[in-house]
Formats: sequence, C-alpha cells, structure tokens
Amino acid sequence: MTETLDAIDAKILAIIQDDAALSVAQVAEMVGLSSSPCWRRIKRMEEIGLILRRVTILDRQKLGLDFEVYCSVKLTQPSKQNLDAFDRAVQAWPEVVHCATVTGSADYQLHVITRDMRAFDDFQREKMLSLGLISNIESRIVIRGVKDTTAAPLNLVHPAPESAV
Repeated sequence: MTETLDAIDAKILAIIQDDAALSVAQVAEMVGLSSSPCWRRIKRMEEIGLILRRVTILDRQKLGLDFEVYCSVKLTQPSKQNLDAFDRAVQAWPEVVHCATVTGSADYQLHVITRDMRAFDDFQREKMLSLGLISNIESRIVIRGVKDTTAAPLNLVHPAPESAV
C-alpha cells in the first residue's frame, strides 16, 4: 500500500463500508470530527482510489436470485487470445458476480447467481459453453451461505483502536 492510513481514516473506512448511506455529518460525529475535515478525508480517499465506489447490497433471496454456484473453469487452450476473449465475455454476463484467474488445475473461478438450476443450465450452455473456449467446468452448488461480506479486513491494515468493537 502506498498510502498510509491513520486511525481516523481507518475508522471512517470501517463505518462507511458498513453503511455507505450515512451522511458525512453522521460519520464525522462517529469519529469525533466536524463535517468538513471528515468530508476532506473521504474525498482524499476517493481521489487516491482507496474508496472505489459506494453500492447498495440487495437481498438476492427476496429477488428470487438465491441459486448460487461456484464454477472452476478450464480453457481448452489458455493462450493470451483465449484468456482475453474469456475475460471480455465474463464482463458481459450479469450472472457472474465474481470472477478470478486462479492457480491450479482451473484457469478461472466464477461465482454465479441465477434463479434456479434451469437458469444456471441455460447460462452454462448458452453463454459459457457457446464460446468454444472451455474444456472443463466443475460446478459446486451452494447449499447454505456461512459468511457473505464485502468488507475489507481493515484490522490487517491498521489495528483497531481499543474502543472499537
């Protein structure tokens, strides 16, 4: 990391990654600052790229999108051209909520969200396999989520103050 965080920056980040809807005044009060210095700190962290964006997390189950699958994908030929083509394709697939290139026997690990098994099968056949780039897909259906967070482990960057919970 090129940017040093002080304890107040770390506390601001912890607060807004838990609830980005809080006003600057609310965040400022929680960290013991007035609004202007708190706003300047947040703006600085946005400008240097520590804060990438602020999002709303939806309840997928209430939306009927509670079928989750983790797929290990092996390309037929992991050439630069094929890797680039697969990367581009994944960007266009809303069903894929996370994709990473990985080490080991697979080239990619995908986290896929759909309505149900049939929708996943359609996604796999019509999108993934229709590319003609994949030699193997190993799919693991999620039975029950144990932990689901978007929060970065800030305690690994800056130790939590004694008063923090």
